[in-house]
Amino acid sequence: MHITILTFQGFNELDSLIALGVLNRIKKPGWRVTICCPEPEVTSMNGVTVRAQSTLEDATTADAVIVGSGILTRQIVSTPELMGRLSFEPERQLIAAQCSGTLILAKLGLLGNVPACTDLMTKPWVQEAGVEVLNQPFFAHGNVATAGGCLASSYLAGWIIAQTEGLEAASAALHYIAPVGEKDAFVDNALKNIKPYLRR
Repeated sequence: MHITILTFQGFNELDSLIALGVLNRIKKPGWRVTICCPEPEVTSMNGVTVRAQSTLEDATTADAVIVGSGILTRQIVSTPELMGRLSFEPERQLIAAQCSGTLILAKLGLLGNVPACTDLMTKPWVQEAGVEVLNQPFFAHGNVATAGGCLASSYLAGWIIAQTEGLEAASAALHYIAPVGEKDAFVDNALKNIKPYLRR
C-alpha cells in the first residue's frame, strides 16, 4: 500500500504533515507513506523545507493520493506543465484533497457534479470551477474525498485507513494523536464525520 501526499511549493505544513503522522501509525509490511513533490525539495508557506520522498509520477501508480494545499495552488492549476503531470484514476485509487487541494481536483475534472469541502479562502475559486462547496469538514463520494480546514487533514487520513484497514485501525490511529483527556471525544467526532462515507 503506497500513499502519496502531494506537497507543492508554498505548502501548508499542517495539511501534509498531520496526514503523514496519522497514516504512519499503521505499522505493517508494505505500508508506505511518502511526501510527493514536483521537485527534489519544497518550502512551505512558513519557510520549512522538506525533501521529496516520491515524485508526481509516482502518485499516478500509488494506491492512495492526498492532494495537500498551500498558498500557491492557484499558480499550480494555471501551470499546464505541472497539471499535466497529475493523472489519477478514482476507479483504482483512493483520492483525497485538503483545502485548496480541492481546487486541483476540480481542475482535473475529478469532482464533476459532486459537492466538495475546502477552506473558506479557497471556497470562491472552487465554486468558480463549477463545484458546490459544503459547509462541513469532510465529504466523500466513492473513492474521492475532500476536507476543509487544516485540522480536518486527520479526517482524510482516518478515512484512508478505515477504507483500507478498517474502522478499528482508524480509531487507534486517531486516538494516538488526540489530546489527552479528550481522546474518546476526538475519535467519536472524527468517526461521526467519516463513517457515513465508508464503502466497507
